[in-house]
Amino acid sequence: MLFSTAGIEVSPLVPPLVAFGVSFFASMGGISGAFLLLPFQMSVLGYTNPSVSATNQFYNVVAIPSGVYRYIREGRMVWPLTVAVAVGTLPGVFIGAIVRVVWLPDPKAFKLFAAMVLLYIGGRLVRDLLKKQKNSGAQRGIVSAGPGPDFAVSVQESSLRRIAYSFQGVEYSCPTAGIVILSLIVGIVGGVYGIGGGAIIAPFFVTFFGLPVHTISGATLMGTFLTSVAGVFFYMCIAPFFPEQSVSPDWALGLLFGIGGMAGMYLGARCQKFVPAKLIKWLLGLVIISTAVKYLLEYLN
Repeated sequence: MLFSTAGIEVSPLVPPLVAFGVSFFASMGGISGAFLLLPFQMSVLGYTNPSVSATNQFYNVVAIPSGVYRYIREGRMVWPLTVAVAVGTLPGVFIGAIVRVVWLPDPKAFKLFAAMVLLYIGGRLVRDLLKKQKNSGAQRGIVSAGPGPDFAVSVQESSLRRIAYSFQGVEYSCPTAGIVILSLIVGIVGGVYGIGGGAIIAPFFVTFFGLPVHTISGATLMGTFLTSVAGVFFYMCIAPFFPEQSVSPDWALGLLFGIGGMAGMYLGARCQKFVPAKLIKWLLGLVIISTAVKYLLEYLN
């Protein structure tokens, strides 16, 4: 099947199958898997135009709602956290889209940028996992596998000062301003990378703010969905100003990826509470670092 905007030809079965596998595991960590689909599109399918970022965000728009629905149904959506993420990332994603088209249209320069971002995120996450525990017992934010205790969250405070909620008998809190500022920075990077920011902000929530991975997944996915909608719209708006470049999404390719992602994300969200948080963190860290190394090697070659 020929995808004219992407300028590639591939079997229509490949995008949904790849997206299903990626999103199933990625959604457990609160990310859509778009950050893994991007190198697949660029390195395997040969889709290197700036519009690959917009296509990636369109994938998020199609795929994410199923996972978000599952987290809402299980009572694991921290709405104040979701709002703070959206407030920060929405303006950032617009800035990121401009940076991508104006300063990083060359695939080689873009790969170096993506490698540096992912190396920092993955390194930070792995370093956090390797730290020796100061206290006996389980690390803060890591819960046991299995349905066990109630996995629903209960919001204790939602103000301009802080966001606090309880999960499995423990209260967790974070500064609202800190979440918004971090989300703004992440929004810019996510807008450039075409991932909505979830793959970046989820590890930050776990490493910097010590929030349990089982409770931030719904918020980060919802934030990614909202910023991806805005990102796709913005790429469409600026496309007429860059007629020499392919900027708007490849709708057919994005839809095929999204269909597979929709099924994988729903199942991933459903299975997440049966998987230990530490295992999810290791999976996130190792996949992020391996993707970054691949980008770096391609840039050096």
